[in-house]
Amino acid sequence: MASLSQTPVCSPSGGSQFTATHWTLVLLAGGEAQSTQAAEALERLCRTYWFPLYAFLRRKGYSPHDAEDLTQSFFARILEKGYLKAVDRTKGKFRSFLLGALDHFVANEWRRANTQKRGGRLCFLSLDEQTAEERYLQVAAPDLSPEKVLEQRWAMALLEQVLSRLRAEFVAGAKGRLGEADVRFEQLKIFLTGEKKPAAYSELAVTLQTSEAALKMSVSRLRQRYGELVRAEIANTVSSPAEAEEELRNLFAALS
Repeated sequence: MASLSQTPVCSPSGGSQFTATHWTLVLLAGGEAQSTQAAEALERLCRTYWFPLYAFLRRKGYSPHDAEDLTQSFFARILEKGYLKAVDRTKGKFRSFLLGALDHFVANEWRRANTQKRGGRLCFLSLDEQTAEERYLQVAAPDLSPEKVLEQRWAMALLEQVLSRLRAEFVAGAKGRLGEADVRFEQLKIFLTGEKKPAAYSELAVTLQTSEAALKMSVSRLRQRYGELVRAEIANTVSSPAEAEEELRNLFAALS
């Protein structure tokens, strides 16, 4: 993901646009437990933060089984007790709130809570302990603290969501078959993520049967939209434009 720092991240046009988007998911997830919107918002937050919190607990020394039960029970507790209703969006990053709430839950509540079996009320999350542990073993550098592991996994989860949204937009706007659009996106994605060295524009243009100028324009537009989506994703869980800038720096630092 090293090339993200070179991606233009367009600032929102005015504070009102930011205000309309920040903490949207958190506020929706804090709605009535039976609300469809609340359930969908909580699902998205869980999918973003489940593995980062699992990795945090694993680095804290919990076994894979206990880390999964703790993470799953923590989100079930949030839903059942309506903790998100009490969140003050003016007091900073949702990530900080979530970590503090998890620490409190682990220290004071888990052992005396009515822990539900795997999944609990969060039936919309299909989890695989073995897969989660395999991911943890692949990505967790031994010299990182639990907090650094959380930040790294948060950054990666956020970018995965952004790429998923970008892919959906690209495919929806592409001409031709969906499968071809998916393949084309995969070929262009490497210019964004830095996962591997991209082919020369001239070579890829031949493969995609387009001109080099048209390819460069497509990549430029994709980079711009990628940056916009990264900022929008961050804006969902911070309380001000200044915090968005700080969180963006944290994102780069976590990926470095």
